[in-house]
Amino acid sequence: MKKCIALVAHDNCKSDLIGWVSYNWHTLAKHKLVCTGTTGQLVEKTLLEKSAQSLDLHKLKSGPLGGDQQLGAMISEGEVDVVIFLWDPISVQPHDVDVKALLRIAVLYNVPTACNRSTADFVISSTLLEKPYTPKDNKEHIQTYLKRELPL
Repeated sequence: MKKCIALVAHDNCKSDLIGWVSYNWHTLAKHKLVCTGTTGQLVEKTLLEKSAQSLDLHKLKSGPLGGDQQLGAMISEGEVDVVIFLWDPISVQPHDVDVKALLRIAVLYNVPTACNRSTADFVISSTLLEKPYTPKDNKEHIQTYLKRELPL
């Protein structure tokens, strides 16, 4: 079963993600990949060096230029099955609010999200990656929010 896997990494984490992609290329090549900006260029280069087969890879804008928001929109539309987002917990990001929004949307829509390499290893090796899986949705929670009483 082909899944849509989002791959995102902050600058200080890109080399770690590319090492992870290089190690897991056999698995990743079976799925649709969506990446933000520069990460997408690096992922594409790495996978093409590993295999001559065609890739199903879609590159969004760079995170600070709207890529995080594009990815968030895809998640809210149910188009993303897994997020691998190696973010830098030490450095201040100019688009920190976008990062927080992206992670909030991933949690709201119950999308499996790995924020470090160890969790990414667990996610990529899960048997659920290769078979149909429907995560529990938050429709009830969302509907309650939408129907809340607003102060006038």
